[in-house]
Amino acid sequence: MSAYEIEIILSRQLADSLTVPVFIVNPEGTLIFYNEPAEEILGKKFENTGPMPVDDWGTSFFPQDEDGRDLAPEELPLVQTIKNKVPAHKSFWIKSLNGKYTKISVTSIPIIGRSKKFSGAMAIFWDNDFIG
Repeated sequence: MSAYEIEIILSRQLADSLTVPVFIVNPEGTLIFYNEPAEEILGKKFENTGPMPVDDWGTSFFPQDEDGRDLAPEELPLVQTIKNKVPAHKSFWIKSLNGKYTKISVTSIPIIGRSKKFSGAMAIFWDNDFIG
């Protein structure tokens, strides 16, 4: 992680402390980290997947809308935040790498440092069963 901006390093430290799943991407959309709670929903440890370009992670978890239609990466909140540098939110279904379908809600936010430089984005998501 030493090659990343301090804001990304601190975001990863925060993600490690949270009990909700978190994705962190760089400005190009490469997934550079997800935390242990995310591993549980996604069905695979980050150490086994490593960094993934947006075209890989945007389709690896088979995001689908309520009608079972596949969502393109551009429809995902995290990709929208990378593109527009503003928060985004959406609920949709994913199929984990172990084959389990889960409806999740995702809120993504840009990571912008004091210098106003866009360093990447963070998505916090949760299983909709979690909220009741």
